[in-house]
Amino acid sequence: MLATSKTNAGGHTSVSRRGTEESPLVKRTLITIALGFALVFLLLPLVNVFYQAMAKGVGHYFSALLDADSRAAIRLTLNIAAISVPLNAVFGIAAAWAIAKFDFRGKAILVTLIDLPFAVSPVVAGLILVIIFGAEGYCGEWLGDHNVRVLFAVPGIVLATLFVTLPFVARELIPVMQATGPEQEQAALTLGASGWQTFWHVTLPSVKWGLLYGIILCNARAMGEFGAVSVVSGHIAGRTITMPLRVEELYNEYQGTAAFAVASLLALLALVTMGIKVFIEWREQRGHVAAESAAGK
Repeated sequence: MLATSKTNAGGHTSVSRRGTEESPLVKRTLITIALGFALVFLLLPLVNVFYQAMAKGVGHYFSALLDADSRAAIRLTLNIAAISVPLNAVFGIAAAWAIAKFDFRGKAILVTLIDLPFAVSPVVAGLILVIIFGAEGYCGEWLGDHNVRVLFAVPGIVLATLFVTLPFVARELIPVMQATGPEQEQAALTLGASGWQTFWHVTLPSVKWGLLYGIILCNARAMGEFGAVSVVSGHIAGRTITMPLRVEELYNEYQGTAAFAVASLLALLALVTMGIKVFIEWREQRGHVAAESAAGK
């Protein structure tokens, strides 16, 4: 059914939304399907993780988390995120700025390369790093001669995490920078501001919410990465096992409750991340509403 238009007394044409609205039955059906899927495939498994983690009591739960290998896995996961997220933020800002503000040869190729980690399996990414940095790889002999370890060490895990998290910051910033346009930067440069002054006082404030949103998603992906890290880590206890790998290790050793305890900590970090994301979206929406109200006065 098509929407209809009518002309009011002031001569302005308004569009009736009555013809485009769905029937109550369709609305209820769609909402029920969405809530049903969210309940069965998201909420119930999440609740079950915390239930299984607490199955043997709070004492056993904290004992599993305070185990030496678990503490090492938690510490390594946080360190990997602390290294990879800032590096990806720098790359994301630079790439988004170049793509949104400039036209250059190879721009489409750069955009495609940024999206590549979304299409390539993390396991394949790990195997690529093995081909490059492994003992029989392209750089393996040189690394061995200079006593440099990449695989089965922290550098390999960082490289694998960087690869899989590379698109998140850039992909959040590109549309934001394209929407703002270059007018503000051009005005600042015309008024005598330097390039760095323009970047710090004009560009970054205009994209701060998109940047924070991308960093949050990047951090969540970095802490939860399994496939690529599993290939390059070597599974060395206390040294190269991250939290997702620790969950697998405990589960394979038939320590189900301990595995769920570590998994619950990962889930809790994910929930905190999503909470921060929702807060940022709320602040951004509130800022837009305040700006529109001020413009209307």
